[in-house]
Amino acid sequence: MKKFIGTGVAIITPFKSDSSIDFQSLSSLVDFLVKNKVNYLVVLGTTGESVTQAKKEKRAVIDCVIEVNDNRVPVVVGIGGNNTLDIAKNIKNCRLEGIDGILSVAPYYNKPGQKGIYLHYKTIAEHSPVPVIVYNVPGRTGINITAETTLKLAHDFSTIVAVKEASGNFEQMGMIIRDRPDDFLVISGDDSTTLPLIALGGDGVISVLANAYPKEWSEMVTLALAGKFDDAREIHYRFTDLIQALFVEGNPAGIKAVMVNSGLIKNYLRLPLTPVSRGTYSNISRLVEEIEAARK
Repeated sequence: MKKFIGTGVAIITPFKSDSSIDFQSLSSLVDFLVKNKVNYLVVLGTTGESVTQAKKEKRAVIDCVIEVNDNRVPVVVGIGGNNTLDIAKNIKNCRLEGIDGILSVAPYYNKPGQKGIYLHYKTIAEHSPVPVIVYNVPGRTGINITAETTLKLAHDFSTIVAVKEASGNFEQMGMIIRDRPDDFLVISGDDSTTLPLIALGGDGVISVLANAYPKEWSEMVTLALAGKFDDAREIHYRFTDLIQALFVEGNPAGIKAVMVNSGLIKNYLRLPLTPVSRGTYSNISRLVEEIEAARK
């Protein structure tokens, strides 16, 4: 699935002061990302605050992204949760024109065992007419999808084409890369692990940072995938401190603070999320200034 190799962007959802969706800023952001050479767009993920959006709002966000993108790059939509049958129903009822794949997070809160996880994704794979990317993020879901389960899904279902790995467990990720089918992708779910994961044989990232720095982060990924690790490391280390700062008070509060500095959006989130504190905002602003100064 070459369309998901490289840099995907977990797009933020801009809001207005009244908490309504800022579609003008969303449209500008999509155009900005595509023009700056990202490989694909990921809509309604964690970074997009999807869990706070009603079904009609989600559909409106998808439609906006598809329209502005205008088939320039692939589009992946987040459809996941902890109710397997409801996810299957949502996939069946979703208009998938202009959608190239589904990103589906591991079931959270229920804390199923590995058999339940396998059957969960089996059901999704059997109901999805488009490729499915498994999303393993134990820090948010409370469960880990083991290498064995991921590999079984990869070998058993051609619809399941990739895993977005945010476990931080390089031993696990290495096992998946070593034993995966030839056409199965392993994608980093964290900007900080992108470079070492590619060095292990991974295939790119679904990035938070690329919302603000699509050109630079896409270049880093492209260089790493080409084996030009000295050049890729230079870009990686340029952003290391900022990446760490993005998550001090949670995602997407950190990346929205960066984008406010750049004038791309207004600094609004939907409860229960709130903007970063004054101290964190000041630190992020300082790091952004240093990056901008290095550009000149």
